[in-house]
Amino acid sequence: MKQSMEEKISYRLLIIGLLSMLVTAIVCTAMFHRALTKQVLHDLSINAKDIAAAYPLLPELSDLSQFGGEDIRLTLIASDGTVLYENQAGEELENHLSRPEIQSALDSGEGWDERTSASMGYNTYYYAIRLEDGNVLRVALDAQDISSNYNDMLPMIVISCIVILALSAVLSILLTRRLVRPIESMADNLDDISNHVPYRELEPFARAIQIDQQSRKSSERLRREFTANVSHELKTPLTSISGYAELIQTGMAKPDDVKDFAAKIRKESSRLLILIGDIIKLSELDSADGEPQVAAHFEQVDLMDVAKECVSDLQLTAQKSYVTILAQGSSALVQADRGLLVELCTNLCDNAIRYNRAGGKVTVIVENNPEGASLTVQDTGIGIPAKHQQRVFERFYRVDKSRSKATGGTGLGLAIVKHIAMLHGAKLTLESEEGKGTTIRVLFVPRKT
Repeated sequence: MKQSMEEKISYRLLIIGLLSMLVTAIVCTAMFHRALTKQVLHDLSINAKDIAAAYPLLPELSDLSQFGGEDIRLTLIASDGTVLYENQAGEELENHLSRPEIQSALDSGEGWDERTSASMGYNTYYYAIRLEDGNVLRVALDAQDISSNYNDMLPMIVISCIVILALSAVLSILLTRRLVRPIESMADNLDDISNHVPYRELEPFARAIQIDQQSRKSSERLRREFTANVSHELKTPLTSISGYAELIQTGMAKPDDVKDFAAKIRKESSRLLILIGDIIKLSELDSADGEPQVAAHFEQVDLMDVAKECVSDLQLTAQKSYVTILAQGSSALVQADRGLLVELCTNLCDNAIRYNRAGGKVTVIVENNPEGASLTVQDTGIGIPAKHQQRVFERFYRVDKSRSKATGGTGLGLAIVKHIAMLHGAKLTLESEEGKGTTIRVLFVPRKT
């Protein structure tokens, strides 16, 4: 089970508090030990210098006992390391020449050292000073080591740690809740999330959600419109087919009319098949996950060959509409799916013929430009009003619905063109003037390798 963000932040804050406490304890211990050592050595040095000042005035070495005591151990050592006097010694002491503080005192005039007794649980601090007669005066003080001091304070330390840990846990939970609550509230305001961003770092995230929300709403709107348009477009020919079939079935149609009704049924059926075919093709090019379902086979294709094939296939259709269609230009090679390019060109040319005038002209132009190869379909037809030019590539969008019905258009041709162009990474541009004609250009930008 995944941790919530609140749990994760609280846990990490607690760990940070615990680590901070441990680091503080270690640093404080080191500083305490350093301060203790410095203070003890300072006191010993003052004591030793006072005794050294009085030393020349003492008639006997035994008189040094008046300066010692139970706490301070006083030792007088000859330059060869022999112990001349020790105020707390009960037996003869070994040679002290090898002691670090004695060596330093003989060499530089003074020296100090700290030694720990593991068995006794205390530290002994030594300070030595060289006297004028060459002997060394050493004073020593036993003090509890740092661990012993902490053993005495252990109960208080444990209690303090528990209190600090509990306080850290409570504060981490409260702080985390305060940090997370504004983020949780964003979920309740997705429609207006840009105005409910609690932290600057979340602004890119909020923008991404807002864009996604808008995209989803737009997709949902287009889906509803598409569903409604499909239903309407399918209903019209089906109603016509059903009506004529019913007249024939019930015997209401005269024998002379049956042949005419059959022709109308066939015409509406053909229209229906074309519409269904366009819907299927559009569905393949524009799947729900954004990846086209149609299998595109990219190869080197000459746009001039595609243009000539389209012109040849639509020559009869153009003649029936009293429109001249021709291809011109030069060879232009692109990496593309030939079948899809033929469909793209056919749809553009079919629209150019369908919305042209008697005696009009359709020209398919293939060019090689610095920015890439292009295929342009130019007609001398009725043109597209400026207010409609941005929407003609939408599904089922018709500029003149009455003319579209008369010419048999499905309203999906340019939508299919748009998606084929997108699949090939091509740029689609439209220029049109009402009453003078339309030019649609497909520019194939070379693919980066």
